[in-house]
This record gives sequence, structure tokens and C-alpha cells, in this order.
Amino acid sequence: MSPHVVSDKVLVVDDDDDIRDSLIEFLEDHGHHAVGAANGSEALALLDPPQSPPCLIILDLMMPVMDGSQFRDEQLQRPAVADIPVVVVSAYKDVEQRAHQLGAVQWLAKPFDLTALLRLVEENCAFAG
Repeated sequence: MSPHVVSDKVLVVDDDDDIRDSLIEFLEDHGHHAVGAANGSEALALLDPPQSPPCLIILDLMMPVMDGSQFRDEQLQRPAVADIPVVVVSAYKDVEQRAHQLGAVQWLAKPFDLTALLRLVEENCAFAG
């Protein structure tokens, strides 16, 4: 287990403000610290330098500026954050295949069940307190 995994912080990367804010609120209501980014570029800025990296990244694929695939390519090239697990969330019909190609630990097709998302967060994150 990587040292950064002892965390309850989740990074939510989605360009839809309502979805991102709702996921952050939902996760915080369930005891996780969550932060958001509107695209891959913003997410990379939050990871650099990785003072307190998240235990999990929830990643949308369709975003302006830098999409999910571009973000994942950049993430994997940065040793300090390359092993942070990613859950892909997307409306793409082939989301499972895309997630597999990106090396994501799991995927959820939009719209998805929040209980399923919470289960994935809890499988990948340990409460720090």
C-alpha cells in the first residue's frame, strides 16, 4: 500500500459544476474530504506539488481544456502521483473499455448510483481519523 493512501481526501474532476459540487457534498456528508477540479489541467495543478495527495481520483472523460484521457497520461508520467487510483465516470457508451485502457481501478457509467460510488471510495480510501 502506498504511503499516500492513508487519506480520506478524494479529488473529483468533472467540468459540470452541478455534478462536481453534488459529488463533493455527498462525499463530505459521508466523512470524506473532497476537492474538485473542472478539468484535467486544474486537477494536475492540485496534485503539484503533492503535499497531501488524494486517496482516489474520480475522473470524468469529456471535459474542455484537458480531458480525462490527457489528464491520466500526465498523471502517469508524474511518479509522486502516478499510483493514485482512478475511477472513471463517463457518459461514453464504451466507458468500460476506455477505463480499462486508462488503467482505472473501476468505472461508472453516468448517470450512476451514488451508493456504488461511495463503495468504491471506501474500498480505496482509509479514514485518517
